[in-house]
Amino acid sequence: MPGLGTLSDAGPVTLTDHLVRRIGREGPLRLSTFMAEALGHPTLGYYTTRDPLGAAGDFTTAPEISQMFGELLGLWCAQAWLTLGSPATVHLVELGPGRGTLMADALRAMARVPGLTAALRVHMVETSPALRERQRAALSALPDATRPPHPIAWADSLESVPEGPLLLLANEFFDALPIRQLQKTERGWAERCVTWDADAGRFAWALDATGGAELLVPPDLRAAAPGSVVEICPAALTVAGEIGRRLAAHPGAALVVDYGYDAPPQGDTLQAVRGHAYAAVLEDPGQADLTAHVDFRTLAATAVAAGAQSHGIVEQGALLHRLGIQQRAATLKRGAAAPQAHAIDLALDRLTHPDQMGRLFKALALTSPGAPPPAGFEPSEG
Repeated sequence: MPGLGTLSDAGPVTLTDHLVRRIGREGPLRLSTFMAEALGHPTLGYYTTRDPLGAAGDFTTAPEISQMFGELLGLWCAQAWLTLGSPATVHLVELGPGRGTLMADALRAMARVPGLTAALRVHMVETSPALRERQRAALSALPDATRPPHPIAWADSLESVPEGPLLLLANEFFDALPIRQLQKTERGWAERCVTWDADAGRFAWALDATGGAELLVPPDLRAAAPGSVVEICPAALTVAGEIGRRLAAHPGAALVVDYGYDAPPQGDTLQAVRGHAYAAVLEDPGQADLTAHVDFRTLAATAVAAGAQSHGIVEQGALLHRLGIQQRAATLKRGAAAPQAHAIDLALDRLTHPDQMGRLFKALALTSPGAPPPAGFEPSEG
């Protein structure tokens, strides 16, 4: 490939160097490979080298907006535990736990249910060394009464978590898993890949029509017009299948909250965010967050195929209202100074209003077969 020979052979200085070398050896990379490297390279990846959250980072998640979010998800888990018959041991798992804020808030709320804290075995599924340190700090600061007596464990994947009764939370986890994009051309379907334009000195899109892309497209979308883009996320389906398998084998419940859609997958939703603003997807990999909208319908179907029971998909705003966020906000505002009360109102609006996170973000509930609908997913409420 022209221009690649100018790079040193002493090892990558930047992630761009590393990716250019890979392209030189292997040819254009699948988008999923590019994303996996950009986000998760062991020493140069976005998540492995920084804490991306908060005002000083690139984006803010619901647990960082207000303690109400984590508290209500903790109470959701508490109700699920009671519905399971209050097992003496239950694995509480969070996928992609960020700074540990959600888990800390959830554990404080769960401590209000007698016997639950002692039953918990907490597992944080996190691959980022930087975020693991933030999580340890957040959870070690919990009061003794809210900290489970068993040591909190960290794991690289859900497969590493021991078998047994399960309570699982995944907030803004699936949106960051690497996707593949398939594009309809005049000659049929091709896969979008990333190459290196040596003349321009930048990454660029390329199409690969040799890999059987059409077979990856859902049958009802194969007749789409030229230019159409379909996204698939094999990594998300692997995790969903593992959740479904565990819920089929052991009593439990899982709650997935993320931004995405409950409709057939179609369209380019890939985006990069840096400094709380959108950035160019292929520019300066490893320095921006890369995400895509979650296909909740396929996620649910995959978990069900593996043995779980789905209780449907609801909007985040509706779920939080059903779980009592307005009442919790009113409680927090009692005795609060005017600026604090205003901040609570702003957080409530941001989490639940349809024009903010309330509609774009969805929630999926999965349980073991035969379990009743979890809190917030009762048929009479939606």
